[in-house]
Amino acid sequence: MMEKILPKSSLAPWVKALAASGRVFAPFEEENGRWNYGVVGDGRPVSLDVLQTTLPPKKILFPQREPFLAFEQTEDDLTLQEITPPREAVIILGPRPCEAKAAWLLDKFFGGEFKDPYYWIRREATALVGLACLAPPSPNCFCTSVNGSPHGEEGPDILLTDLGDRYLAKVLSPKGEALVQAAPGLFQDAKEQDRQEAARLHSASEKKIQRRLKNSAVLAAKLKGLFTSPLWDEESLSCIRCGICTYLCPSCHCFDINDEVETSASLKGTRVRTWDTCQFPDFTMHSSGHNPRPDKASRLRQRLCHKFQYFVESFDHFQCVGCGRCISLCPVGIDIIKVLDKVSDHGA
Repeated sequence: MMEKILPKSSLAPWVKALAASGRVFAPFEEENGRWNYGVVGDGRPVSLDVLQTTLPPKKILFPQREPFLAFEQTEDDLTLQEITPPREAVIILGPRPCEAKAAWLLDKFFGGEFKDPYYWIRREATALVGLACLAPPSPNCFCTSVNGSPHGEEGPDILLTDLGDRYLAKVLSPKGEALVQAAPGLFQDAKEQDRQEAARLHSASEKKIQRRLKNSAVLAAKLKGLFTSPLWDEESLSCIRCGICTYLCPSCHCFDINDEVETSASLKGTRVRTWDTCQFPDFTMHSSGHNPRPDKASRLRQRLCHKFQYFVESFDHFQCVGCGRCISLCPVGIDIIKVLDKVSDHGA
């Protein structure tokens, strides 16, 4: 581990050096005023002054639509051709610590008992240059309630801290070292006063987070005892089943696999993985017609149990990183902090 100083005047030259060896993604403002990740290289200046993108960088590691294989069947033959992700270096610039931690959590899921080769081809070629939060990117941030931090180091290969006219770059992995070596002349050795300034800013940033869960430590046990509670009916009444809460989540990873078929002289098509969500009615629909989660209440329960009970039981970590997107962007105002606080209060 090492710490370097990158003057802000050197950010653009560094990005240019990184882009010479791979694709660099950074936040850019779109015509609708929202910020999202795009590829560097079309002349748009790179800025890290954005607070929070609408879509997290998850889509770069885990695409919303990913083809697995192409197939064609004729009268006499069946042809299969595997489609694998391109083996190219990718650098994601500017993810907040919660978003970088989400990638770390995706690693646990896709690297579990059954390692997902498509995810890992992409993941092993990707480096994350995170940016510490000096103030909450959203009024609904609650990362400290789910064992996160505005300056968390779980996930990024380099963590940048804004010191005004320069960044303190904390190198956290061999991938991070390679990114610094792409343009070593742009970096300077960090001084003790730089480290002290970063530590002061980090400490102050934690105190600025306004929203917190009452008692996250009891959630897994409380959720287990509330499976049949009327709480879920009450809290899901306003849900319109749009899926925004999961599609904009940095760590949700549910998917579906379908064959997209076209019929011509032969039968051909593509097998494709696409994002799915537990909030859609057909997510758990069986071929028999039975649906074990037939209503909004059971689907809201599933989302929160997955993040705060099932994932904890499997990986010993919350699956939620506290970015607040599902609260800020829910069109009907469902607030999982309020729902989870009711769970914590149950039986108290």
